[in-house]
Amino acid sequence: MTRSLLLIGLGLLAGACATRGGAVPQPFPRPGRDAAAARSVPAGRISANTYAITATALGLRGSPFAPSGTSPAGFDCSGFTWYVFRQHGVTLPRVAKDQYRTGHQVHPDEIAPGDLLFFSTVAPGASHVALAIGGDEFVHAPAERGQVRVERLGSSYWSRRFVGARRVVDATE
Repeated sequence: MTRSLLLIGLGLLAGACATRGGAVPQPFPRPGRDAAAARSVPAGRISANTYAITATALGLRGSPFAPSGTSPAGFDCSGFTWYVFRQHGVTLPRVAKDQYRTGHQVHPDEIAPGDLLFFSTVAPGASHVALAIGGDEFVHAPAERGQVRVERLGSSYWSRRFVGARRVVDATE
């Protein structure tokens, strides 16, 4: 039921964005085929369809954890975000601490779908990265319990370890 509500909410969000300013929504990108045709651009103040980015990330739920993994066969945390953004033509650094220096800082009250969330887990500073999907939720590839999944930023575990958020793409209208 939670998944259905999330998908409905994302659909409404995308619909609202598509009606502003006469913009026409783009078809959902297909990882692999569309990514090869996409122009690879470095992360920064660029525009991208954050709805499609979060949908790609959510589609990878259940993928296993793998140290240094960068594909659906197995991800580590930064390999997961690196892979998701790459499917949409955005090049991120490969390691969480380097991804933390990408884009621009976002105040916690302004976190939006598609923003990167950083946590201090195995080392001081930004040692874990996740992707905000809306509300209080994010998707990530944690080593604990070993698969890509959705969790809540407000949980006692994650809220105590939160370091900051970065926006590497601006949402397209």
